[in-house]
Amino acid sequence: MHIETFELERMQSLWENLVELNLTESGIHPFTLRELLSDDEIDQVLDARLGYGWTNGEPDLREAIAAYYPGATADNVLVTNGSAEANFLAMWSLFESGDEVVLMLPNYMQIWGLARALEVEVKPFTLREDRGWAPDLDEIRSLVSPKTRAIVLCNPNNPTGAVLDRATMAEIVAIANDVDAIVYADEVYKGVELDGQEGPSFRDLDDRAIVAAGLSKALAHPGLRIGWLVGPEDFIAEAWRRNDYTTITTSVVSELVARMILEPERRQKILERNRTMLRKNLALLQGWIDQRQEHFRFVPPQAGGMAFLHYDHDINSTAFTTRLRGERSLLVLPGDVYGMDHYLRLGIGERSDYLLAGLERLGQAFDEL
Repeated sequence: MHIETFELERMQSLWENLVELNLTESGIHPFTLRELLSDDEIDQVLDARLGYGWTNGEPDLREAIAAYYPGATADNVLVTNGSAEANFLAMWSLFESGDEVVLMLPNYMQIWGLARALEVEVKPFTLREDRGWAPDLDEIRSLVSPKTRAIVLCNPNNPTGAVLDRATMAEIVAIANDVDAIVYADEVYKGVELDGQEGPSFRDLDDRAIVAAGLSKALAHPGLRIGWLVGPEDFIAEAWRRNDYTTITTSVVSELVARMILEPERRQKILERNRTMLRKNLALLQGWIDQRQEHFRFVPPQAGGMAFLHYDHDINSTAFTTRLRGERSLLVLPGDVYGMDHYLRLGIGERSDYLLAGLERLGQAFDEL
């Protein structure tokens, strides 16, 4: 099986620990255990016995996850090592050579690469900047066929921060159902909508839908490596069967902390802290763009830890970000990794002083151009 290089992740993994300032992070500044937990809870973590856990996820944790998806039970949940493993297990379970998938672009490009490696025909539909990064539903209708196995989305979207409204989500479900396909949605940014109103899951609209999520993005705990799949019981059973061939189980310590994070009151506190950080940092970025608006086009994100902006300078995005890395020790993600030159993805979930330091170096580089 041939699998192409995952350019987005490879660029970050090569350089993110070698630069002074990293603005490629798409999540939100993480907590420490002391910031997150009480002394008694820290003692519980220290007293946890470090054996193997449940291979499909500890039952109380699966129940806690299921509680956020109306109608779901623990049998509808598989706990994974991050949402990346969730995506991998889902693609392996759902697709066979010769299937078709209709895929949202731009997107976190993991599923793009996995589907192509599985010899699935990937038929992309594009979010439209002139519509505020909303999709053209007629384009989706034109792409589905009797061979379509799934419509795959990332909502809220990476990298644009766009959020589908409920009516659009319902129409996408209807388009999928018309050809007996399912909707598969990466929902790792659900919960940090900047207006404070958490949007629906695709599971709220269709019990055939499958969603991936986790603690890494909206909930700001990527180091715990806890993700999950929520879907029909027969699909979850198939994904669990394949999980026996991958990482088998997650960390018992991570699962214990995850249960604490998912307590409703604590979860809301984490999300509100994260929204507050994102609103502040988005205002800082908007001010930076306003000083250079003749060279930039920008649709502010509605959710998530990043911003996606277009620049009009005559330089390729990879060439420009390579220059930034070499001359200014600043890492920024080029639009080329999404097949969209002259765009940059900037992380806005960091501490404000860190973001401002990165923007200062970025501004100096653009001023030179």
